[in-house]
This record gives sequence, structure tokens and C-alpha cells, in this order.
Amino acid sequence: MSELIDQSELQSRAVRLVEAAGKAGADACDAVAVTGVSLSVDVREGQVEETERAEGDDVTLRVFVGGRTAAVSANQLDDPDTLAERAVAMAKVAPEDPYAGLADPGLLVRDLPSLELLDTKELTADELAEIALEAEAAGLAVKGVSKSGGAGASWRLAGVVLATSHGFQGAYMTSRYGMSMTAVAGDGTAMERDYDFDSRTYFEDLDAPAEIGRRAGERTVRRLNPQKLSTRTTNVIYESRAARSILGHLSGAINGASVARKTSFLKDRMGEAIFAPGIQVVDDPFKRRGAATRPFDGEGTAASVLNMIEDGVLQHWFLDGASARELGLKPNARAHRSGSGTSPGATNITLMPGEKSMEELMAETGSGLLVTDLIGHGVNGITGDYSRGAAGFWFENGEIVEPVSEITIAGNLNDMFQRLVPGSDLDNRYSAATPSVMIEGMALAGN
Repeated sequence: MSELIDQSELQSRAVRLVEAAGKAGADACDAVAVTGVSLSVDVREGQVEETERAEGDDVTLRVFVGGRTAAVSANQLDDPDTLAERAVAMAKVAPEDPYAGLADPGLLVRDLPSLELLDTKELTADELAEIALEAEAAGLAVKGVSKSGGAGASWRLAGVVLATSHGFQGAYMTSRYGMSMTAVAGDGTAMERDYDFDSRTYFEDLDAPAEIGRRAGERTVRRLNPQKLSTRTTNVIYESRAARSILGHLSGAINGASVARKTSFLKDRMGEAIFAPGIQVVDDPFKRRGAATRPFDGEGTAASVLNMIEDGVLQHWFLDGASARELGLKPNARAHRSGSGTSPGATNITLMPGEKSMEELMAETGSGLLVTDLIGHGVNGITGDYSRGAAGFWFENGEIVEPVSEITIAGNLNDMFQRLVPGSDLDNRYSAATPSVMIEGMALAGN
């Protein structure tokens, strides 16, 4: 599989661009070369519906001229000199940016760690179709499932090279495998659908296709004949799939760029307790086989594991070089590369689990709403106000009573974080990993 990407050619492209930018008059520069190949197969009702193969190849040069910067991209690199001259000309007329620049050389990665990012198993279209069909068949076999909403399987391979004018050169390759199945139950206006999926760096870590299909079918059948609830204040438990969105809201609020722009409701809370005592949130760029694992960040700097929330207290922002300079802080190697530059963000962020299972949280809570699905993006990053459409189950005496839908749950993330209680069922597969969580006293809008 790895022979599909010529990593030495990628590195050569990036280095040639850096050299050309220097000759064109750039004071400093960096170049990123990215290439990838992917294959996916979608099936429906026992037949292959679509097979798609994609290949991408892109190189981006970012140059600095005084306090000005510009970036240009190309799909091919036939003439690095022309590309470099264009980038320098653009930078000379760009507005000054006092925070732009390359990383401090003392922060650069010297030795790249081995992180198990590449599985060399290549799957054919026939093999992917077989996986998807098996998942679909398992979903359709669940009693109550009326038809398939489709199933799919995929793999992709990507290679990344970063070279800078102050001497950094780094490269890595990643693989990713995935599968999903959507099931449909009921018909007409009473139709319900749900899904299950898995995505891993190594093929051997994927859940079995039959397990994915079965779970999709069972989740769908459970949603049949949902009821509506009256408006009230209630305790809410998010299953782990839905709880990942809460971790996403936290990540956005502790992003250094948001803090610098003063668009985060947590911008003045560094060093304060924003969660209850005992809550831990860890960001780990070195998680083996992790979805967001990488040996260096978008600026080539060396990272470390960060306890973003320790015993409930906010300890760090996510910082790249520019946001750190603007805030007068030291960057912490959380730069994500885009075509025009970098922006800060999380890697593998995890809300560490508590001691009680989701079922134990339900029993302890007594009655409330179990959220399995969220709709919309009603979160105000400046105030922390939160309002999301939701579906799931009403439970009483710790037991599920009925499915519910067409409701809205609301609160403010400042208060929600303080009342959040994590369960023990950590789902550690994805870049945002959480257990189920319980939050007391949320507003529920229904009939």
C-alpha cells in the first residue's frame, strides 16, 4: 500500500520550493506537500451503488517578506521558481501581520517518534463491497428493520511533508479504514432511521461488519413510535456518541485563536475551575494509532501531552505560533496546517472517564432524558449559550420508558461544564473521545 505514495518525491518538491523562495527574495518560508489516495464502496439493498477512487496531490508555499506573508498552492510542481516568485510578489503587497512567522528553531522536532500511523493493508473494491454488504445484511436481519439506508466501506492513504527555510524537514504517512450502515424501520410519517459506524488507523482494529450492522438495526428499531415531552427542567444523560459534541464545544472555547479574537466565553478563565473537581481533559498527540496522532504539528514543532483540564481547572489554550505571539505565550505545538497558514486546535482530546456506567448514572439520576442524537449547531461561542434539537429516550427509575423526539435542550456551557459528571464507558476510538456524561438541571422545550 505505501508504494502508492512516493515520499522521497514529496520531500523533494517541498525542498525545491523552499530553495526557490529564498532565491526569489523571501526572508523565510515553509512548504507543505500532501498527497493521498482513497477508495470507497457504497451498497444498498444488496447491490453496489457506487465505487469511488480519488487521488490528490497538492503543494503549498508560504513566504514571509518583512512582516508580510502570502501563500500559494499548486497541484503540480513543474516550475517552482515561478510559483515562488508569485508568492513573494503577493507577500510584498499584503498587509503586515505582526504575529506571523516561522516557529522558533529551538522548538522544532529533532527525532520523529514511531506512532503506528500506517497500516500497509490495501483493500480492493471487491473486498470493500463484501464488508459493506455484510454490514447491511446484519442490519436488515434485525427484527423490525424494514429496509436499508445504505452501507459503505473505505480506506485511504495520505502522505505529508513539511520543509522550512530554517532547516526543518519532516514527513509521515497515515492510513484510515472505515465502515458504516444505516437502517430504516417503520414507514411513511412513522419512519425512523439510525446508523452505526467505525473508523480506525489499522484495519485489524475495526469492529466486525456484522456488529456494525446489528447495532445500526437495533438502534433504529428502538426509536420507533417516539413520543413528545412537555416543557420542563430535567436531568440529561448524553450517550458517548452525543457527548463528543460537548467536548467539541470545549475545544473551540479553549482555542487560542478564539481567545485572541475575544470570541470565546472562556477567554478570561485561565487558571479557574470550569468543571467540578476531579474532571480531567487530556490532549495527546502521541496516542498510538490515534485518529489525530502526528509526529509534529503544522509548524514542525515538538509537542507534549497536555492536561487541558486538571482537577476541573483550565490549564492551557491550544496554541500555534501566531496565536501564542498575539497572547504573549509560548506555543504548545497545536498548529493545524491549512492552505494559507496554520490555526490552533486539538489533537486526540479525551474527557477521562468516571467510575459509574451509563446505566448506573441513569439509576442514580432516577428520571430524565437519555440523548442519543443531536440536531443543529445552536451554540454561541461568545456567551456559551447552548440550544440543540435532540432525540433519545425518557427514563424513569433508571429504566428506559419510551423513545422521544422533536425536543430541544438548552442551557449555558459555563453551567453545564460545572455540573457535568462523566461515566465509565469511554469510547476511545476517535479524535474526540468521551464516555457518556450526565448534566443536571437542563431546560427541555417540548409541547
